[in-house]
Amino acid sequence: MKNPFEGLPREVAVLTAVSFSVAIGYGVIIPAIPLFARSFGVSNFAVGAVISLFSFMRFSSGLLGGKLVDRFGERLVLATGMGIVALSTFLAGLSQNYGELLLFRAFGGIGSSMFTVSAGSLLLRIVPNHQRGRAQSTYQSGFLIGGISGPAIGGVLSEISLRAPFFIYSASLIAAGVIAAIFLSHSRLGENDIAQVHENEVHTTLRQALRSWPYQAALFASFSTGWAIFGIRSSMVPLYVKNGLHSSTTITGLGFTFASIIGATFLLPAGSIADKRGRRFAIIIGTSFSTIGLSVLTFLQYPIFFILAMGLTGVGASFTGSPSAAVVGDIIKGRGGQVIALYQMVGDFGSVMGPLVAGFLADRYGFEAGFLTAVIIVIPALLLAIRMPETKAKMPDSDIPGRM
Repeated sequence: MKNPFEGLPREVAVLTAVSFSVAIGYGVIIPAIPLFARSFGVSNFAVGAVISLFSFMRFSSGLLGGKLVDRFGERLVLATGMGIVALSTFLAGLSQNYGELLLFRAFGGIGSSMFTVSAGSLLLRIVPNHQRGRAQSTYQSGFLIGGISGPAIGGVLSEISLRAPFFIYSASLIAAGVIAAIFLSHSRLGENDIAQVHENEVHTTLRQALRSWPYQAALFASFSTGWAIFGIRSSMVPLYVKNGLHSSTTITGLGFTFASIIGATFLLPAGSIADKRGRRFAIIIGTSFSTIGLSVLTFLQYPIFFILAMGLTGVGASFTGSPSAAVVGDIIKGRGGQVIALYQMVGDFGSVMGPLVAGFLADRYGFEAGFLTAVIIVIPALLLAIRMPETKAKMPDSDIPGRM
């Protein structure tokens, strides 16, 4: 099997290892959080609030994390963010009441935002243009594999103690932070950072980025993926299989497992295609597969078509995620913390709003109406990708279309 890190800067392997440690640790506490919150005698709504508040704090502090990256640099913000999550998770494990648990999880959301923005910024700046798609896919594979592995471990630990997963996650974050501190301390700057050796460094502002057509296309790709794939698919599918298809939870499990396997299989090829054929070509593939898969999910209501639809959306997510992130890296000069933060925030916003809107429509008009919103959201992302200029360059970065 070919080494996925072959030819890539060393930092890609380091950041992938860090992302795996963070994801597997987060996966470990996923089964424990609802049970631990419920142990304080609170309602199901209050249990959900613990999870939602973490996501909300991640979303609301995104631009703050971007500003910190622009001011202090990726390495310091990354280390600080991981430290905040490690400390807040440890304290959450020591919580003596529901209020303490809620407070510490909210604090952790801020640290999580700092980590993801700074890691994303460093990855995009450190990798040359012609490798950016493959580097993004490799980095995201760390999250994917860790996210799949973590819940199984967390389920076992939760049987022993509901507090143990929090301490394990905190320890994994500390280990990841040590790895990052050692191996990223002398990271070389990427091809876009020559200007930063001067005190008055040049960097792409958020206002400049928003005037770029490729950045607008990347934002909508991120938003549609969050809305349709990570939002609606995750929230509505279990209910749809049970109440719409009248099938067992086994079918639900098969669908999600198939989507995960297909997504993981196509993740690295998607990055390579984005580097060889271009970001535009890869995003068109991704949004096309997502549109087809979501249409099948909406209109062909049989278990076999449900599983097929899940596989198609898995391909779509792989071909949309890393290439659209590569577009953001292509248009940035120097540090672009706020530019990267907004890209990640719109994806988070989509994953929050998608389930709410689709759930509201599904309650009144059926599951078809809920899933149809996903199709409606993804189609504009496809059209924007078709019209956007290619940002993968065979020329100096300053000549890339859409680059400021």
